[in-house]
Amino acid sequence: MLHPLLDWQELKNRSDIHLARKIWHMTMVFVMFAIQFHASYAVSATILIFAFVVFVSVDFFRQKSEKLNQFALTLMGPLMRQQELKGIAGTTYLLSGVLVIFLLFAPSIVSLSILFLAFADPIASYVGIRYGKDKILGSKTIQGFLAAYAVCALVTFLFLNTFEIQLSRQLIVALLAGLVGALAELIPVAKLDDNFTMPILSAFGLSFLFYFFDISNQIVLFSF
Repeated sequence: MLHPLLDWQELKNRSDIHLARKIWHMTMVFVMFAIQFHASYAVSATILIFAFVVFVSVDFFRQKSEKLNQFALTLMGPLMRQQELKGIAGTTYLLSGVLVIFLLFAPSIVSLSILFLAFADPIASYVGIRYGKDKILGSKTIQGFLAAYAVCALVTFLFLNTFEIQLSRQLIVALLAGLVGALAELIPVAKLDDNFTMPILSAFGLSFLFYFFDISNQIVLFSF
């Protein structure tokens, strides 16, 4: 039996604003960015892999154990969605996506992709649910898309501004990166969760931009 204060009917749906979840998402992912941005590659990799193994293991085994699932609901119920009660949690997809880009892409690409995931995804969702009127793809709206674009462009500019990169190049890359992030948030890939697909799509698009504008070698984050 579920905890009386956390009955499954009280869990939020994807169409709900669910502000607590969005704040938790932004905070948790920004902490991931801070670790990856400041720590060495070895330390970042160790923390990320440890978090992935622990969380994904618990998420898998709670599907098999009612007691473990009850514990997870009691602990994280206010942050969970209805479909996560008996299904994979969004954090599993998120950690999987971040682990993929961490292993495949340059540190600067990883950092910026994580920032897109931290802020553009929840803000676009909030704007789309609260103010979205014009549908463009499934449940996604023009208003949400524009919010994602603005967030990604601003985040990119602030990120690049911390390095010695020509201002005009920062502005151009930021405007284009905004489009990369907004499209990554908008475009569905099969039926995969966007917590998994967004950082990967963002990383591919940003890699192309950084290569085309020759700025990768101007961003050095940490040593191996």
